[in-house]
Amino acid sequence: MDLSGLIDGYYSYNANRPSNLANGQINDLYNFNDKTDQFNLAEARLTLNHDPDPVGAHVDLLFGRANDLVNGPASASNGRYLEQAFLSLKPPKAKGLELDFGKFVTSAGAEVIESKDNWNYSRSLLFAWAIPYFHFGLRSSMPVSKTDTIGVQVVNGWNNVTTNNGGVTIGLTNALVKPKYTWNLNVYSGPSNANTQKGYRNLIDTTLLLTPNAKFNAYLNYDYGQNRDALTTIGTTTTGDTNLNHWQGIAVAAHEQMTGTQALAGRFEYFNDPQGYQTGTAQEVKEFTGTYEYKWAEGMFTRIEYRRDWSDKNFFHKGDSNMVDAQSTVTAGFVAFFGPKR
Repeated sequence: MDLSGLIDGYYSYNANRPSNLANGQINDLYNFNDKTDQFNLAEARLTLNHDPDPVGAHVDLLFGRANDLVNGPASASNGRYLEQAFLSLKPPKAKGLELDFGKFVTSAGAEVIESKDNWNYSRSLLFAWAIPYFHFGLRSSMPVSKTDTIGVQVVNGWNNVTTNNGGVTIGLTNALVKPKYTWNLNVYSGPSNANTQKGYRNLIDTTLLLTPNAKFNAYLNYDYGQNRDALTTIGTTTTGDTNLNHWQGIAVAAHEQMTGTQALAGRFEYFNDPQGYQTGTAQEVKEFTGTYEYKWAEGMFTRIEYRRDWSDKNFFHKGDSNMVDAQSTVTAGFVAFFGPKR
């Protein structure tokens, strides 16, 4: 088993100075580095991994704010302190087919939970609001050419280990990897309303990653999601509706490795939540993030980040009780990690 891990902490300043009374003293629309005007632990992680040969296993133990938000209020049933835990099988004569069973992070999105593997320190609006964090079930991947890999997933919906609707979600994945670009396409569809199999949640996620040279990279990420509500009957009482909720967004980002120790990254996003299904308010939101990174040593770096979010509604908390249409934050993130040397 290979052992690796990381510690990710930060200090965030919000010019709106939202109070604990207002919203729990957080940066609205953020996820893992959401606590503001204080030092906080975004995550501490310990990973055990054995690549399949032909059987393997992977376990990510997760602590801190990321654990609270990934596993949610039902964290006991979702596997508290577990980001991932799955077994793998790679039959030697199956032409590269790999099967994983257990809890694993979603294939959707241009970013991941670990900040060290992203360009910016804060996660995008699309990562926080448009897609799931994880699934539980079975996934497969199979190379069909030297550059193309396809996959099928059969899982218990979004962000839950156990489900209360008796239905499964099907995921289809495709990754086309070329020398100068990579194109990923992911589709998820299945029932996600509580206590009924009626009403499907659907997601189309695609990312085009451009890699023209070793120093400069860019990506374009688009997400479209929808959820059909359903009527629920318990005894003689019927509640709910059959409304169709949808959301979509697009993100553009670029990363420049200026020197061996310094890098710059920028990201711009547009997210539309017309029924307020994801964010709780019917709104259109935009955000811009600029990030400077300095690597102190192998396995240790700091990121300094400015981010501006703005909406067409007064969505952002200011002080104890005011609501405004924008927020500006400055964050300093400190990340240290270790892993096996190859």
